[in-house]
Amino acid sequence: MNRSLSFFPVLSFIFLMLFSVFASATQQAQERRVARDVRQETRDASRQVKQTCVANNNQSNHDCRQDKRQMKQSGRQKARDIKY
Repeated sequence: MNRSLSFFPVLSFIFLMLFSVFASATQQAQERRVARDVRQETRDASRQVKQTCVANNNQSNHDCRQDKRQMKQSGRQKARDIKY
């Protein structure tokens, strides 16, 4: 009888540890998903900005490319901030 009582806390502890590991993994997966969505939205937006820039002929093609690169870099940084 005494032996079975000591088994229950050990089993509870193992279950609790496994649950916390799974919860942590789920949270990390959600953060990765949100970061990926931010990067994809930034790609689409930067592509649109470059196309508009070239169509309006406001700047040289080089300047339009630089704007696109800067926009993508800021999106990557936002994704890193979310993830880490």
